[in-house]
Amino acid sequence: MSKVVRARMRALVRLVRGMGGARKDAGMVTSEYAVGIIAAAAFAVVLYKVVTSGQVSAELQSIVKQALDARM
Repeated sequence: MSKVVRARMRALVRLVRGMGGARKDAGMVTSEYAVGIIAAAAFAVVLYKVVTSGQVSAELQSIVKQALDARM
């Protein structure tokens, strides 16, 4: 084989190996997104429960009332 053909074959092999590596990690991205979405949803539920609790709700209403009653 000539040097040109060998060089092209090596480049092709490197290209194919590079594509194979990317395919092995393709599922990892999807699972990471799934875990992130589940964590965000869980955080949203906890935050909702805290904000809608009696004491926190009363404090937030008090803060909003003070802000609306403030005069410059």
